[in-house]
Order: sequence, then structure tokens, then C-alpha cells
Amino acid sequence: MELFVQSLVSGILLGGLYAAIGVGLSLVFGIMGLTNIAHGSLLILSSFFIMIFVQAFGGSIILAFAITIVLMIAVGVLLQGFLINRVISKGAEPALLVTFGVAIIIWNILEFFFGANFFRLSNPLTGINVVSTRWMIIPATALFNLGISTVVILALHFVIQKTLFGRAIRAAAGNVNAAELMGINTSRTYIYAMCLALATSSVGGLLVGQTFGFFSFSGMGYLIIAFGVVVIGGMGSILGTFLGGIILGVAQLLGGYFFGPGVQTLVGYLTLLVLLTLRPQGLLGNMTRK
Repeated sequence: MELFVQSLVSGILLGGLYAAIGVGLSLVFGIMGLTNIAHGSLLILSSFFIMIFVQAFGGSIILAFAITIVLMIAVGVLLQGFLINRVISKGAEPALLVTFGVAIIIWNILEFFFGANFFRLSNPLTGINVVSTRWMIIPATALFNLGISTVVILALHFVIQKTLFGRAIRAAAGNVNAAELMGINTSRTYIYAMCLALATSSVGGLLVGQTFGFFSFSGMGYLIIAFGVVVIGGMGSILGTFLGGIILGVAQLLGGYFFGPGVQTLVGYLTLLVLLTLRPQGLLGNMTRK
């Protein structure tokens, strides 16, 4: 019984990290209808940036993270303004191919400079348990991940739903022509949205780097996790992303409890298939991606 409780709690904590990994992908899809294949590579790129700046600035991970966010916003401007915006009006497929190409380029650049070496960001919370009882152990790192993920997703939800900027984003997402008739520059709005998505991906890159570690081509693995999270929760739903992360994390850890750790990933994605069969648009989504 104790192991079951521990698996359930660990699954919820892991789900918080999964939500942080997937929220940027969900945001871009919800606003532009674009499945960003480069999402995982961009997330790992932010992990490498943080590592580089930590070494450059004497171990200050806060300063390194702040600089990384600024740099990733600049990457968002370049990616959306000079590449995606030029093809997005031609349909989903050209933009999808652009992001696929960007993912391959980032992968190869990282491999050229860093090889296949494994890296991990320093984490002062490593080895500290917030709760340690007979029934469960809650590591400080996992609780921190869940807390940061919750704050980021609630902040994004507030920005999208309650601010003038958010209303412009929702207008562009709902009907491009109507938004432009109302004076909204949709191309600029898309740039802002991509910048916001990459800023949140920087948060995911920090948490992943401190929790799991990373190497040059690990972006594909995190892209798959992000897909699972946003499909379960509903493509484009910010709160659904959080719910999807929790469900995927709990499904994997309970799958490991019942069937063994070797199949926990399989159980997680079988859960995804079952939920898709019952509700193709996701739990909180209102769009179905063909």
C-alpha cells in the first residue's frame, strides 16, 4: 500500500514537470494552429544556454536563467518573424516543415559543439526531502518543479484570459481576418506568442536540466512527452496542459507500480490512446488536429 501511495504522489509531482515541458507547444498550437516540431530542440537549447551562462557568470543560475529567457525571446522573434510568418498563410504543412528543419539544425549545431556528452545543471535542492514518512517521500526538487509549473501555467492563463494582450491573442487565434479588420496585427501577435512560448520553454529547460539532465539530441524525447501532455489535455488549452501532465505522470508511475518499471512509458501512452478514443479533442480542448 505504501508503494502505491508513493507511486501516486510521485506521478503527480512528475506530471507537474511534464506540464512545464508541454505548455509552450500547447500555446503555439492554440494561437496559430501550428504543431511546433522544434519545441523539444528549443527546450534543450535553453538548457544549454543556462549551462553556458552559469559557467560564464560564476555559477549564478538565476542570472543565467534570466539571460537565457531574453535570448530565447530573441530566438522567438527570429524564428517567427523571419521564417514561420512567411509561410504560415500558405497552410499548416509549410510551417510544420519549417519547424522540422529548425529542429534538425539545432540538433546538429548542439552535437557539433557539445558532442553526445551528458550534462546536468546544478541543483541546490538535490538530496533534500520535504516529506519523509513511511507512506511517502517528497523530494524538494519534485515539489519545486510542481510549484513552478503551477505558477507558470496560472500566469499564462491569466495573461491570455484577462489582459488586453491576451484578448488580441485570442482574437487572432479565433479568426485571423476578423482580428485584422479590428486593427490587430496578427503577424506581430504571432511573434509575441512565439516569444511567450519560448520563455515558458526556458522554464521547462531549467527544470529538465536540473532534474533529468540533457544531451544534444534529447529534444526529441521531450517533444514526445510534450505531445502526450497537450493531446491528453487538449491542444491549445493551457489548463488542459497541466491536467494532461498530471494524468500522464500518474499513468506512467502507476503503470510501473502494477506492471513493472520497464513498461511504465508504454502504460502512459496506452492511457493517451484510450483517452483519445473517448475524447479526440482532449479533456479540455475544443479543436481536433487531423
